Amino acid sequence: MGPVPALDEPLKKTLGGTTAKVMAEHLDLHTVGDLLHHYPRRYAERGELTQLADIPLDEHATVVAQVADARVLRFNNGKGQRLEVTLTDGSGRLQLVFFGKSIYHHQKELLPGRRGMFSGKVGMFRNIRQLSHPAYEMLGEDSGADAVEAWANQLIPLYPACSQMESWKIAKTVDVVLASMEATGWQEIADPLPPALRQGRGLTDLPDAFRKIHRPRTKADIAGARDRLKWDEAFVLQVALARRRFAETQLPAVARRPAPGGLLDAFDAKLPFTLTDGQQKVSGEIFDDLATDHPMHRLLQGEVGSGKTMVALRAMLAVVDAGGQAAMLAPTEVLAQQHHRSITEMMGELAEGGMLGGAERGTKVVLLTGSMGVPARRRALLDLVTGEAGIVIGTHALIEDKVQFHDLGLVVVDEQHRFGVEQRDALRSKGKQPPHLLVMTATPIPRTVAMTVFGDLETSVLDQLPAGRSPIATHVVPAKDKPHFLARAWERVREEVENGHQAYVVCPRIGDGDDDPRAAGAAKKKQAEEDPEKRPPLAVLEIAEQIVAGPLKGLRVEVLHGRMQPDDKDAVMRRFSAGEVDVLVATTVIEVGVNVPNATAMVIMDADRFGVSQLHQLRGRVGRGAAPGLCLLVSEAHEASPARARLSAVAATLDGFELSRIDLEQRREGDVLGQAQSGVRSSLRMLAVIEDEEVIVAARAEAVAVVADDPELERLPELRTALDALLDKEREQYLDKG
Repeated sequence: MGPVPALDEPLKKTLGGTTAKVMAEHLDLHTVGDLLHHYPRRYAERGELTQLADIPLDEHATVVAQVADARVLRFNNGKGQRLEVTLTDGSGRLQLVFFGKSIYHHQKELLPGRRGMFSGKVGMFRNIRQLSHPAYEMLGEDSGADAVEAWANQLIPLYPACSQMESWKIAKTVDVVLASMEATGWQEIADPLPPALRQGRGLTDLPDAFRKIHRPRTKADIAGARDRLKWDEAFVLQVALARRRFAETQLPAVARRPAPGGLLDAFDAKLPFTLTDGQQKVSGEIFDDLATDHPMHRLLQGEVGSGKTMVALRAMLAVVDAGGQAAMLAPTEVLAQQHHRSITEMMGELAEGGMLGGAERGTKVVLLTGSMGVPARRRALLDLVTGEAGIVIGTHALIEDKVQFHDLGLVVVDEQHRFGVEQRDALRSKGKQPPHLLVMTATPIPRTVAMTVFGDLETSVLDQLPAGRSPIATHVVPAKDKPHFLARAWERVREEVENGHQAYVVCPRIGDGDDDPRAAGAAKKKQAEEDPEKRPPLAVLEIAEQIVAGPLKGLRVEVLHGRMQPDDKDAVMRRFSAGEVDVLVATTVIEVGVNVPNATAMVIMDADRFGVSQLHQLRGRVGRGAAPGLCLLVSEAHEASPARARLSAVAATLDGFELSRIDLEQRREGDVLGQAQSGVRSSLRMLAVIEDEEVIVAARAEAVAVVADDPELERLPELRTALDALLDKEREQYLDKG
C-alpha cells in the first residue's frame, strides 16, 4: 500500500490534544482528511452582510453584520443590568444580549458602525431573533495597510460550527493543517480520480481543490474547487456501488421460471380488471430478472395506489409456481396484517392450498408477527419449514433464528427506508442460495437519489394510477388569517359523513403527556403566548376532544396512534374499515398502507409541521374508491413563509416525483437519505443529490466503465485507498448489506 496517506493522520498530531478532542466529540472530525473535507458552508464577502432575515431558529449560526446601536438597560427594579446590541444588514435585524459583569467590556468592543462575526444559537424573545452571549470577533481594526487590504479582498469562509468551536476557530485550525500540508509539498496525498478521467474532464488536482475551497481568492476559485470535490464524492460512491452490483452478478441464485398453467395463470384469469401498461412492463422486467441464475436486486417505485402490491404478488406467485417460497416483509404489524388481508382477498380460494374448498393448485398464505399467540405461531413456522406455505407475510419477526424456510426464493421488502439493511441481510441468509430481492417504496425518489441511495438496485417505476382511482382535491386552510375557513373545513367533513363516507384527521403529536415530559405546562403556555410559531404541535387527543364537543358533535370519532397496544390499534382499524367509525383522528401511523376506499376526506392539522413527501403520502389515503378525495391542509403559518410555500406546492400537484424534488431542494438530502443511509449521507459533503444530477449520471457511467475494466481496481491504487476511506468499516458493511 506504500506510506499511509497524510489524510489519515490523526488531528492531534497537528493541532494538539485539546483542540482535537473538541473536534472529535462535537464535530466528528478525527483526521486531517476529515478536517479538509469539512468545507465552509458559505463565504461572507467584505461589503456583503449575511442575510440576517434568513437565519434559522434554534440552529448554531455565524453572521457577519454591523452594530447599529448598543445600550445598557436595568431590570429587576434596577438590581440587574443587561447590554442589548442591535445588529443590522440589508435584510433584517438581530439582537445580541449580554448579562453580568462583563457587559462593559463588551460595550467597549461593540461600538456602533463596527462590523464583526457573531456566532451562537439563534433564539426568539418577544418575537425578535436573538443571540444570547454570542462569541464574536470584530473585523478589520488592524491599522496595518496590508491587513486592511487583505481583509478588504477576502472571502471569509464560514464553517459548520458548534458552540464549543466557532467558525473562526475552525478556520484557524484549517490554516494550521494547510500550512503543514504545504510544508511537505502535499507529498503523501493520494488522488482518487484516475488521471485520464481528471484530464478528460478538465478537473483541478486535489491539493489545489483543498486550497481553493478553504482559502479562495475569487469566486472562480470556489467554483473550480467545488466541481472537483463533487466529482470525488460522486465518483468514489458510484464506484463503490458499481463494484457492489458487479459482485452481485457473481452470486449464484436459483432461476425461478413460472410453470404454465400454475398459480399465476389461475390468478390472472380471475382478475376482474386488466393490468395497466406500466404494471405489464414492470412485471416483465421482474420476470426477466427472476429467470436468471444470479439474484435480482430491484427497486419498485410507485405512487400510493399505483398497484405495486399487485405486481409484487404476481412475482411471488411466479416463484411459488417454480417450486420456491416468497416472503414479504413489512415495517409494522398493522401493515403486515393489512398486506395479508389484501393478498388473501385478491387470491381468494388460491390462498387456501390444502384446505377444504381451496383450489387444488392453491398454496397457503401465512402471517407471522411478533405478537401472535404461541399456537398460531407454531402452526405458521411448521407451514414454512415443510413448504406447505408458499407465501409468508410478516414483520421482522420473520428474521428470527427460529424461522426456517423450505426453499426461500424471493424476498419482497415494503418501504425500504423504514427497514434496516441488516434485516435484509439476515433474511437473505435464510435461502439455500441468496434469494431474489424486490424492494418496494411508495416514496417517489428522484432518479439521482435512487442512483445514490439505492445505487445497488436496478429501478422500475410505476407511474400510472390504475383505473377506478379518483382524483384528490387539495386545499390550504389558513386557520389563523381566516378562522371561518377552518369552520368550513369541519362542515365539509360533516357533509362527507352525511353522504355515507368517512374521514381522517391527522395531527403531528399524540398528546398523552409523554411527548415531552420535560416541558411543563406553564412554560409551554408562556412560550405559546410569546411566539405562536413555537407552540407545541397540535395533538390527537386534544383535537379529538375538541371536535367531539364542537364541530363534529354527534359523529362517531375514534383515535389511533403509535403508543396504543397492537390489539387496540387493530380493533380501531377494523372498525374504521368496516364503516363503524366516521372520523379517525390519528398520527402518521396511517401514513403507510392503510386502505379504506370509503374514506374520502382528510384534514391535516398543523400541516406545515410535516415534510412535503409525508403530506403526499398521507393524502394518498383518500380517494381510493370511486368517490373523489378531499385533502385539507390546515396551517397557522404566515402567508409569506416557506412553510406555506411548501403547502401550496402540495396543493398544486398530485405528481409525487415533482413533490419529492421540491422536498429535497428545500430540506437538503440529509433527511431524505435518512438514518439508514448515514454512510452515504456523511460522505456527501459537497454533492447535492438534486442539483448535481449531471455529475452523478456522468460519474455513474465512468464508474461502471472503470469497474467493468478492472473490478478489483488493481491498476488504480489511489482510488482503492479513497474507497477504503469512504467505506470505512461501518459503511463497507452498510453497502455489503445493501
